[in-house]
Amino acid sequence: MSTRPTKSTAGFTIAELLIALAVMGILLAAVAVAFNASFTNYRENEDIFKTINKARQALARMTTQIRTAGCEFPPYGFMAVVPVEPNNCCSLYITTGTGECEYITYEYRDPNLYLINNSGEHVLCDNVKAMSFIKTLTADESEVKSVQISMTVASGDIERTVSAAAVIRRNLK
Repeated sequence: MSTRPTKSTAGFTIAELLIALAVMGILLAAVAVAFNASFTNYRENEDIFKTINKARQALARMTTQIRTAGCEFPPYGFMAVVPVEPNNCCSLYITTGTGECEYITYEYRDPNLYLINNSGEHVLCDNVKAMSFIKTLTADESEVKSVQISMTVASGDIERTVSAAAVIRRNLK
């Protein structure tokens, strides 16, 4: 009886190993691309969230000050929001905590919204693409009744518009 050596069938051939390695490489590349896209999307969403949040904070500050605007100037009378200005500005008189009147201006100059007051010029919001202050006047056009504010901000290729309106409390009678 002659014994023939038997061929072992355990294990993988080189061709099978190369195919498995290629499939694994393709799967890892797909996972890496998906992870990178997810990270990029997260970063863009976070950036636009921060930009919109700054714009909303600026709007809240402006509307609060517009609502409570006004100072008494004897013998001239009460003054609140300046009625005659371009749509990129809103100037008003506010009463400070010490009871004094202060003249402030919110002004849009591409790409920033500025607060201009007695202490200088300050950037209130950046990355602003467009902004307008639309003032509604009284019948005799001597006073501003309300102000509508619209601000478009951008982060990268994403642009969002936020809006607010304020009625001057003195005019709510």
